[in-house]
Amino acid sequence: MSVAIHPTAIIEPGAQLADGVGVGPYCVVGKDVVLGPRTTLLSHVVVEGHTQIGADCTVRHFANLGAPPQAAYHGEPTRLVIGDRNLIREHVTMHIGTAAGRGVTMVGNDGQFMATAHVGHDCVVGNNVILAHSATLGGHVHIDDYVMVSGLAAVHQYCRVGRYSFIGGLAAVTKDVIPYGLVWGNHAHLEGLNLVGLKRRNFSRETVNELRAAYRLMFAHEGTFQERIDDAAATFGHSAPVMEIIDFIRADASRPLCLPEREV
Repeated sequence: MSVAIHPTAIIEPGAQLADGVGVGPYCVVGKDVVLGPRTTLLSHVVVEGHTQIGADCTVRHFANLGAPPQAAYHGEPTRLVIGDRNLIREHVTMHIGTAAGRGVTMVGNDGQFMATAHVGHDCVVGNNVILAHSATLGGHVHIDDYVMVSGLAAVHQYCRVGRYSFIGGLAAVTKDVIPYGLVWGNHAHLEGLNLVGLKRRNFSRETVNELRAAYRLMFAHEGTFQERIDDAAATFGHSAPVMEIIDFIRADASRPLCLPEREV
C-alpha cells in the first residue's frame, strides 16, 4: 500500500508516514510527526511538533495539530498523541504538552472534534468523546470516555469531566463534573443526569433507576454532603456506575465539584 502525497504538500525530512497515508494540497507535516496507517490529511492541514496520529483518522481543512501551547513554553520536546479513528474537522487546534505539566497531550480513539474545537496543552481526552462546534478545553483538563461537550462550551483548566456526562451549549465549566452528569449554564451547574446519553448507550432501566435514586440521595439537602456520599456508598455499593460517581467525588482534585443550583 502506497502513500499519496499531493505535489503542493510539504513533508519535512524525518516525518514518518505509514502505509495508506494521504496528504492533500498545501498541507505541512513537520519533521517529528508520525502519521498512522490510512490516516488522511485533506487540505491546508498543519501537523507540527512531536505529534503522533494513529490509524484511520481524517483531518479536515485548516486544522492545526501539535502547535506550541498558549502557556509557558520554551521549546521543550513535549508531545501530542492522538489515537485511532478520530474525525478532526475544520480549524480544530490541539496543542502539545508542557514541561511543567504532563509533557504530553493525549487524545483517545473514535472521537469527533467539530469545527474550531480546541484541546489545550496537557489535556487527557478519552475514547468516543465529542467536542461540538467551538467547544474549548483549557490546559490540563481531563475528559473521560463518552463525554459530549456541546457547542461554544468551555471547560476551565484542571477540571475533570466524568464518563458519559453531557455539557450543554455555551456552558462555562469551572468545576468538576460527575460521571453521567448533565451540566449547563454560566457558570455551569449540575442539572441532573445525562439520561438521554445513558439511553443512547443502552444502559439498562435498572441501572438508570439506581443512578437516579443515588443522585437524589447524594444531592439532597438533609445532612452533610459527606454523610450523603457515605449513605449512597452503603446503599448502592453493588452498583458499579454509582460507585464510579462516588469514587470520582472522593478522588483528589484540583477543582471544586459542580453542584445543583436547586433542591433535588
